[in-house]
Amino acid sequence: MLTLASDVEVLARFGRALADPIRCRVLLALRKAPAYPADLADALSVSRTRLSNHLASLRDCGLVVAVPDGRRVRYELADERFGHALDDLRTAVVAVETDRTCADADEKGCC
Repeated sequence: MLTLASDVEVLARFGRALADPIRCRVLLALRKAPAYPADLADALSVSRTRLSNHLASLRDCGLVVAVPDGRRVRYELADERFGHALDDLRTAVVAVETDRTCADADEKGCC
């Protein structure tokens, strides 16, 4: 049970990070491997400026870290557990959506 204000704040911060589709795509990409901003921008088909703003937001939420790599900066998840949490959350949401769709279809006699 979440009783501490800090627990609620942590989850709210995570929720805000997931509230934007681009930030979700960044997190899903970084769960696979660290990446450089230019490569992420190209892979996600967003401008570098827009991606930079989203990376800053994810850094502020504590979900990603910037790792200096020579003259460049590489981004990665702040903790590998975030990747597992994203996978678990995605799997749970898909399962609930599938169950709900099947239940709706059963009620309509479609299955």
